[in-house]
Amino acid sequence: MQSTSVPPSSERLHGLDAVRAIALLLGLVVHASMSWLPGAQYFWLTHDATPHAWAGLAFYVPHMFRMLLFFLLAGFFARMAHQRLGTRAFIRDRWKRIGMPLLSGWFPMLMAILAVAAWNAWLVNHGKMPEAPPTPPLSPRHFPLTHLWFLYVLLLCYIAVLLVRAVLGRSALAQRAIDAGVRLFASPAGPLLLAIPLGAALATHARWFAWFGIPTPDQSLYPSLAAWIAFGSAFSLGWLLHRQPRLLQGWAARWPLHLAIAILATIGCMLHVGLAPNLVPAPRDMTTFAYAVGYAIAGWSWSFCLVGLGLRFLSGHSRVRRYLADASYWIYFVHLPVVMALQVAMSRVQWPWFVEFLVVLVVSMALLLASYDLLVRNSFIGVWLNGRRKPRGLEHR
Repeated sequence: MQSTSVPPSSERLHGLDAVRAIALLLGLVVHASMSWLPGAQYFWLTHDATPHAWAGLAFYVPHMFRMLLFFLLAGFFARMAHQRLGTRAFIRDRWKRIGMPLLSGWFPMLMAILAVAAWNAWLVNHGKMPEAPPTPPLSPRHFPLTHLWFLYVLLLCYIAVLLVRAVLGRSALAQRAIDAGVRLFASPAGPLLLAIPLGAALATHARWFAWFGIPTPDQSLYPSLAAWIAFGSAFSLGWLLHRQPRLLQGWAARWPLHLAIAILATIGCMLHVGLAPNLVPAPRDMTTFAYAVGYAIAGWSWSFCLVGLGLRFLSGHSRVRRYLADASYWIYFVHLPVVMALQVAMSRVQWPWFVEFLVVLVVSMALLLASYDLLVRNSFIGVWLNGRRKPRGLEHR
């Protein structure tokens, strides 16, 4: 049985690394499922001729928690890096590994996605390009960040936490109060306490499509209040947990409790909204508020559970897990046009939906892993994303 202790910050946290990779790689599952969701033609690039409500499970459940979990761990690892580097070097490091990839990669990713969209439109219209739909002019309110929105929000989180840290300074009173609050939020009651403000923000969000959960800021430079509360609170909790890492041992011990709550809350939410997407905005009433709080409880309980499971069972060294953890950033960064192109290809065949879905997952993962190993791992791109060049394959220096 693996130890649940959290090692010093100078050591690699294999369990948390593995869980962060899982959070990113689940993005492939979520996005790959969308072509088979009923009504996909209204919100996705392509829709398959054989949609199935059960494809909703592959989207709905991971989507409840994967970005909450990612930002929670991003905050934890960010403070670890800040403690190791100091403020100035931390800012340079975050700019190199988060800001520069966003600045240099956003436009190529957008062009690749548009190219796939054009290919799909050409196929659907039997070899003729239809007239392009009208689009609003580029502005802060209409800015297609695509799936790279998470890098933009990470930069905002870094700025916010450094500003708060500068304002509070080294106030012993503030530190004691914050540490006491974190102990409360890390307790068994934490998912409920964290869910109440998020649930309120979701329930009052303008035109909230409840089935799709937390509205991600992928089309605007202005994150909504719900997105700020969700991802900002996750990042902040992770940052502050690094001050008291032994609190995570409680999550490792209580993972069955959090798993049970997560499953029950997820089932309750799905009984309310169903397996297929609901494209009607939720009414602003107490039923919506109850659903929103339940959804947030499920998301936070899944996050606590998976962190605990990672520390409990994945804390030992594994070359395969470490390789996937290193590769996960690149895979998520470039996966979307690859997944979309394979979805377009699958829309031209008449196979069972789950076979097409598995083909998209397996082929995209194989292509992305190959591109990482051949083009990224031992190149300047790998230095950008992972901090240093790494040897090819599963071997480590």
